[in-house]
Amino acid sequence: MTPLNSPPAFPGREYPEAEKLAGPLIRVENLSKYFTVSGNFPFSGRKKIVKAVDGVSFSIARGRTLGVVGESGCGKSTTGRAVLRLHEPTSGRIFYNNAEITGLDIGTLRRMRPKMQIVFQDSYDSLNPRHSVAAIICEPLKIHTCQTTLQMKKRMYEIMDLVGLNPNHAVRYPHEFSGGQRQRINIARALVLEPEFVVCDEPISALDVSIQAQVVNLFKDLQRKLGLTLLFIAHDLSMVKHISHEVAVMYLGNIMETASREAIFSMPLHPYTQALISAVPIPSPRLERSRKRIQLEGEVPSPVNPPLGCVFHTRCPIARKICREKKPCSREIFPRHYAACHLADDKGTSIIS
Repeated sequence: MTPLNSPPAFPGREYPEAEKLAGPLIRVENLSKYFTVSGNFPFSGRKKIVKAVDGVSFSIARGRTLGVVGESGCGKSTTGRAVLRLHEPTSGRIFYNNAEITGLDIGTLRRMRPKMQIVFQDSYDSLNPRHSVAAIICEPLKIHTCQTTLQMKKRMYEIMDLVGLNPNHAVRYPHEFSGGQRQRINIARALVLEPEFVVCDEPISALDVSIQAQVVNLFKDLQRKLGLTLLFIAHDLSMVKHISHEVAVMYLGNIMETASREAIFSMPLHPYTQALISAVPIPSPRLERSRKRIQLEGEVPSPVNPPLGCVFHTRCPIARKICREKKPCSREIFPRHYAACHLADDKGTSIIS
């Protein structure tokens, strides 16, 4: 049997569940990413700090999927890119396979790149329109391997077949494909180096609804065959529920709640999680009419000037004085079910009635 710390067989090795639960491949501790921006007057010299990600912590077990959800601008994509060090973290620690990668130099990090890849949101802008599909997929092989042209072509055909692309279309250019096919090209480029960890940065948000399920099912199938570990970022809670093993809910750069998929959707503890789930339509007119939807008032505060205390207290319908004065820590309310809420406990007192 291939050791767990070696590249997965390519293509098509089935990974038993026991191996998937072998331990965390990715561990993040108190990760923060701040951006410095100019004020309203560009020549005034005044700078402001945008707290895009503010002290998030999570782990992803080998062969599992962590879904990250939240409103636009909450820091989901920045978190994913910071984990890969496409954005240099302001503070915090990132571990890959129990080895810290936060302070690695560029040369060492480059040698690790084949193990950590990303699928971007925009399936068109992330592809070079002047390159053919063959050139796009083979480019990582040219950069990170010493394979011959024949070997690269063989690998390209294998990965195109694996993601559902016609190998005969390798000579075509991105504009000749549909949105779903272009996203498959992106996935093929990410997987051609046989990575262990892939950040999926909202890979379905720009696709037609009819295509989204196909792409999500493709990720599930590839995870089963290749033993991939995924950080799946999305807005669509139904898709996150379909693909994820664990779910992290983000708001204004902070993780509000983390739990298994079943726990998040059956018994959410944080008021923000409850509001998000209540907004998901139920495919039953009778049940949809009978349930109560939670409507949050107000706007999301600016990350330049986040609220004191709990960042959600300005919109929370059950906020108390302690919420406005003290920032809550993420606490384990139930086994492996964490919530950053002063009012959450095992009796469910944070649940909005």
